[in-house]
Amino acid sequence: MIATSEFKNGMKIEIDGVPYEIIEHQHHKPGKGGAVMRTRLRNLLNGRVIDNTMRSGEKVNKPDLETRTMQYLYQAGDDFVFMDMTSYEQTEIPASVCGAKGGFLVESSEVKVLLYNGAPLDIDIPASVVMEITECEPGVKGDTVSGATKPAKLSSGVVVQVPLFVEQGERIKVDTRTASYISRDK
Repeated sequence: MIATSEFKNGMKIEIDGVPYEIIEHQHHKPGKGGAVMRTRLRNLLNGRVIDNTMRSGEKVNKPDLETRTMQYLYQAGDDFVFMDMTSYEQTEIPASVCGAKGGFLVESSEVKVLLYNGAPLDIDIPASVVMEITECEPGVKGDTVSGATKPAKLSSGVVVQVPLFVEQGERIKVDTRTASYISRDK
């Protein structure tokens, strides 16, 4: 059990059998009556954000969350196949769970998988990955406008904006949080 006085941003709690992440919290003491804890919570199952108020000192459950290190193997249809690094079991995770992060999965890369009651809930990928450009328009000599970009399709199918000097077949480093170009791979 977790008391409201122990709340921190990013903490995971469970209310009425549903796991939530605390986005922000504020202790509020009105002029009359007891103190309350105002919270903004993200539902970990569907991503919805709600506002919730609890009495100060109230206790909530800690959700049955587990983080496992898994290796990404391949994509099978709409599912991504991962291998648990401790038991070597293969697990299929639907693309809906991976979301946009699925476009930045590189074969044989290790990721952290968040499990709720044994079912995959979310994946945590590295902040940047190195991927190859499969389709890109050639840069035109003389196009030296500062900050100009062009679209480039990566090996996973994701399209990112890259500088004009980057060519097809090159390997680039991409920020997975913003889907933006960082640099060429050395």
